[in-house]
Amino acid sequence: MDKLIAALDAALREIVTAPDPAYEKYYGMFRYHLGWVNENFAPTQADTGKHFRALLALLSCQAVSGDWKNALPLAAAIELAHNFSLIHDDIEDASDARRGRATVWKVWGLAQGLNAGDGMFVVARRALHRLSANGIGAEKLVQILKEFDHMTLALCQGQFLDISFETRLDVSVADYLQMIRGKTAALVSAATKLGARVGTNAERVIAAFAQFGENIGLAFQISDDILGMWGDPEITGKPAWTDIFAKKKSLPALIALNDARDGAALRAIYAKPALDATDAVRVLEILDALNARAHAQNRADEFRVAAEDALNRTGIQNDAINQIRELARMMTRRIR
Repeated sequence: MDKLIAALDAALREIVTAPDPAYEKYYGMFRYHLGWVNENFAPTQADTGKHFRALLALLSCQAVSGDWKNALPLAAAIELAHNFSLIHDDIEDASDARRGRATVWKVWGLAQGLNAGDGMFVVARRALHRLSANGIGAEKLVQILKEFDHMTLALCQGQFLDISFETRLDVSVADYLQMIRGKTAALVSAATKLGARVGTNAERVIAAFAQFGENIGLAFQISDDILGMWGDPEITGKPAWTDIFAKKKSLPALIALNDARDGAALRAIYAKPALDATDAVRVLEILDALNARAHAQNRADEFRVAAEDALNRTGIQNDAINQIRELARMMTRRIR
């Protein structure tokens, strides 16, 4: 996949270019978040992320058409949409670090951080217009834009639920699944669905790719929840216990909160105005006693199997499909 990542990087660098010297530092914030420059805008080699979603867009297009290049503008848009959401997410979660570095808002302040996220979203959407130069007709481009907008709104709606859940103790697993379908799965589903749409007009195949992406997105978020509770900060690049301190209603936490025996103990901790390290240790003790990690992993595996079934329904067997399967495995069996 190195060839695809190199092409994606080149496309992103072309898109994330200041149109006027007056805005060089503004676009420099984008480049900083993407891992290309340091706080002084000098070139660096920081963690640029794993590009799972963008790669899925390229490989989905290749799987149905034999050529991933036509989907490069889409992949860039997907990558930028993901990253604009991370810039805003860091503000909403008051996160100081991402990928082992200070977050955008921590370096340049809340106002500039918000504006950087807003701008990156618009740059992402404008990148889609480049599809017309790759032979995508006006009717299909409009459809892609509509579905991209639907995805972005679903993402924001899911984030609304995620934030609102922090102050609630009555969140059900069904509520949680609705939230992550928007917050996480919508973008992964859009990547695979729109990647396929660039390469084919077969709606049955496009729908199967969309279902694959949604289920892998659900499994991915649950895997992320597990990392949020038990991941090694030295590997993940995020401070320990961040999700616990934020009272995130992750799946492991909900398994405990809704437990008839130990739920009351966890609810008592989460009812505190603020949590400390002692509370975090106690939370993990409760989760471990309930085997919440294994239960959450089992649920992730169920969605992974559903994703595999959807991929099989495409009826396609080629190298791109095999690479998609490998990406899905990496996304749902992560350590970082």
